[in-house]
Amino acid sequence: MTRPDDIAAEADRRARERLIVALDFPCVAAAEAMVWQLGDVVNFYKIGLELSVAGGLDLAADLVGAGKKVFLDLKLHDIGNTVERATAAAAERGVHILTVHAYPQTMAAAARGAAGTPLEVLGVTVLTSYDDADLAAAGYRDSVTETVRLRAGQAREAGIAGVICAPTDAAMVRAILGPDGRVVTPGVRPRGAAIGDQKRVATPAEAIAAGADRIVVGRPITAAEDPVAAAKAIIEELHG
Repeated sequence: MTRPDDIAAEADRRARERLIVALDFPCVAAAEAMVWQLGDVVNFYKIGLELSVAGGLDLAADLVGAGKKVFLDLKLHDIGNTVERATAAAAERGVHILTVHAYPQTMAAAARGAAGTPLEVLGVTVLTSYDDADLAAAGYRDSVTETVRLRAGQAREAGIAGVICAPTDAAMVRAILGPDGRVVTPGVRPRGAAIGDQKRVATPAEAIAAGADRIVVGRPITAAEDPVAAAKAIIEELHG
């Protein structure tokens, strides 16, 4: 018979697995200090472009070695051979998630690079800082919604694990990918938090209810007066 304490512990573990903290720092020392401060509260970290070029790839290896999960947010987009080999290199480093831009050839190449490994490749549909006007200015004819819908379908056809999308698109993407596809949403802000440079946002609970598997949260935790308390509050919200 399962004890109530075991049920509570499993619910807490699942909630913690849903939270990815973005280490959007200019140097490794600052990122390491945040990881140290958050301790066992957080198990999953995102390393993006800024930190990657400042030594973050070595930090990723250290985090993996310490038993943490790493989301390497490089948004790869290049000729197929380059993307395939870069993806294979990421898999060898033991990272859990790698992003590529959601173009069909790019996603297909990344799928080949990740084949036979635990690495989850996710296609970036439309950045959460973009809206319809931004896409129009870039020469796209379709709206954000139509572009996300198209790219989610192409991600499924390419055979990658899933996509990155705004929480406001999560329900639509979940319907396209089905129950087994991965849906990860940045642009998540606790109620009352500053939106910053994001345009399509939702609260943690709203993102999960819409179909997200995991959420990415940066400044509401890392810039908080008490990052540990901020992370715990979000994890508690994800229990719901």
